[in-house]
Amino acid sequence: MSKTKRKRYTGAFKAKVGLEALMGVKTVGQIAREYQVHPVQVTQWKGVIRERLPDLFEPGRSEGLEPASQELIAQLHEKIGQLTVEADWLKKKCKQLGL
Repeated sequence: MSKTKRKRYTGAFKAKVGLEALMGVKTVGQIAREYQVHPVQVTQWKGVIRERLPDLFEPGRSEGLEPASQELIAQLHEKIGQLTVEADWLKKKCKQLGL
């Protein structure tokens, strides 16, 4: 038995298809046939765009990221700095020991 893998679509592809459906120039069926996706997916992506589009224009949002995401990014930057310092220290000690 061979299992088929699920298709994974990029965010850019989903946005393109959903935006095209939102514009209403073509029917959902036509768009689905053109991009070889199921019509239900096109409708779902269209709904996601419709829901989230107003959030892009809200004042006080930094690049569209949620505060939790910004906090995570700050923690990751801090960890990168810590690991860089530790790596430099280890390189220095290896040179001192002749390794």
